[in-house]
Amino acid sequence: METVFRGRVWKFGDNISTDLMMPGTETLGQLGLKQEVDWQAMARNCMQANRPGWAELVQQGDLLVAGRNFGCGSARPAPRFLKVLGISVVLAESIARVFLRNSVNLGFPALICRGISPAVEEGDILEVDISSGQVRNLRSGRTLEAEGFPQGSPPYDILMAGGLKPFLARGGRQSS
Repeated sequence: METVFRGRVWKFGDNISTDLMMPGTETLGQLGLKQEVDWQAMARNCMQANRPGWAELVQQGDLLVAGRNFGCGSARPAPRFLKVLGISVVLAESIARVFLRNSVNLGFPALICRGISPAVEEGDILEVDISSGQVRNLRSGRTLEAEGFPQGSPPYDILMAGGLKPFLARGGRQSS
């Protein structure tokens, strides 16, 4: 996995719950009943309740910026929907612990970046270094510091492996 990402911003507000990202009993029913899950088809419902049609507009490498308490709610594996849609990184003022843990375990970077909401507009291009935490807005030139994942830290090693399963398959070792 790379450590520097560049992409277009999609901006959301505060308290974006996992229920908005991974909505409905139909979605949960599909997860419980099928051996093979069509994540791409299911991800088309992501954010449908608060932003209809958004999932169809997301392009590979886009970034999601949000306010406080991003990923609140249940322990649904909602980061998977964002990853499947092509979102490369989430930056939020604060992130619910279970969402953050699920993100790392799925090999999906989500960083806390205080001051990010007022510093960006939807459509801005950001460059994000998930190791150092440096976030640069290419439109405004403004730089912010997120809480990155330092090289050699357990979350960094899990992210670089592509998630917890691949990390454990290697015996829980850092990549060479």
